[in-house]
Amino acid sequence: MRVLVTGGAGYIGSVVAEELLQAGHQVVVFDNLSRGHRQAVPKNAELVVGDMADRACLDQLLRSRAIDAVMHFAALIEAGESMKAPEEFFRNNTSNALTLLEAMLAARVKCLVFSSTAALFGNPERTPIEEDDPLHPTNAYGESKLLVERMLAWFHQIHGLRYASLRYFNAAGASRPDQGEAHQPETHLIPRILQVALGRAEHVNIFGTDYPTPDGTCVRDYIHVGDLARAHLLALQALENSSPLIYNLGNGQGFSVREVVEVARSVTGHPVPVIESPRRAGDPAVLIASSKKIRRDLGWQPRFPDLKSIVESAWQWHRKHPDGYPR
Repeated sequence: MRVLVTGGAGYIGSVVAEELLQAGHQVVVFDNLSRGHRQAVPKNAELVVGDMADRACLDQLLRSRAIDAVMHFAALIEAGESMKAPEEFFRNNTSNALTLLEAMLAARVKCLVFSSTAALFGNPERTPIEEDDPLHPTNAYGESKLLVERMLAWFHQIHGLRYASLRYFNAAGASRPDQGEAHQPETHLIPRILQVALGRAEHVNIFGTDYPTPDGTCVRDYIHVGDLARAHLLALQALENSSPLIYNLGNGQGFSVREVVEVARSVTGHPVPVIESPRRAGDPAVLIASSKKIRRDLGWQPRFPDLKSIVESAWQWHRKHPDGYPR
């Protein structure tokens, strides 16, 4: 297939693009490079620099490249920031997704794999979270993604769009020596901790120590980026026979912020000082996703199920690329 990967210069999108190429697909990456990196795009993928809000550019791209399917990663992802500037998240994540869907409809491209989020569930009623649990986001980021999922359901019902929505939370680790996590600014916990171990920061902040969890800090489910990538390819393949597909992706176990810090201390040999800070608005106490359904339906199995191996792979990347991708 010829697959358009929006946000394919970003952390997860670039790894998925590489997996697609390895599986024999042709890949066109579409990215405005505001958060992504040209160097992260696989060598055999075509990079088209453009903005998701540019309908004319999307129209031309989908038609001229004869795109068969789209994998949509282009989005703002910082939940904390979404509670400061929700308008940016609804414009970028929700409105731009609608522009993409309209362009796909016009070009008769009817296959989409959507990078969703476990933030849709907000403060879950139970853990691990299952696909049919109530959706009540506690931050604008989660709401911006939920609105897209609702649009996808209507486009499926009315226009026959075939889609998969994959809900995950904390992608981490590195699957290749030349592809890793490099956000500017960095907001994700594991790379922030590793920046301390590299001497690039003096400490890591723990936001909230009074949550209803065993040690008072937030609990999250971490999943290796390579495992995520393989799930996206399995979903793309499965869309040939079934739609819609909605799957949670996770390891099924959670780790608190303090536990992640301890694992990173063990892996790096660095003390990693911490400073306890107030809670961030919109942060649920516990998010752990069940992946029973995708394991059963598509045979997906994580190759990196334990936190230590995930942190070790991230540490290898950050040690070799302490400044991220060259600019």
